[in-house]
Amino acid sequence: MTYRSTKTYGANLGLSCAFRQWRAESHCRFLHGYALEIRLEFAAVDLDVRNWVVDFGSLKSFKGWLENTFDHCTLVASDDPEYETFKALDASGIIDMRTVEVTGCEAFARMIFECADIWLKDNGYSPRVWIAQVEVREHGSNSAIYSL
Repeated sequence: MTYRSTKTYGANLGLSCAFRQWRAESHCRFLHGYALEIRLEFAAVDLDVRNWVVDFGSLKSFKGWLENTFDHCTLVASDDPEYETFKALDASGIIDMRTVEVTGCEAFARMIFECADIWLKDNGYSPRVWIAQVEVREHGSNSAIYSL
């Protein structure tokens, strides 16, 4: 048996980013953007002394990482054939570029999951608490989940 708690950073937070799926044959190959919604699910067998899985107030640094990574940024896959073009746009101040291994909600969910796992260790929650899953939502119809 495990306890689960969730923290959601809604689209209203402003995690508005742009990216493209350069391998896609559809319109997703074009640069486009979303105000992402991110939902974290934490799990623990035992609660802490306050009877919580995670103190949500302690997540400020994690929220800061999300804002720095996604908010009004252009995420570009490191193997994008137009990578140098995006670098030039970043250097000229037209975009605020973040290099990622791959783009898309599935990849972002995994990236956030891995960062949350490190954050839990760095902030003394692990091994009592672990990240069970991360959901990244583009909009009401599309999301991706990465989980254990």
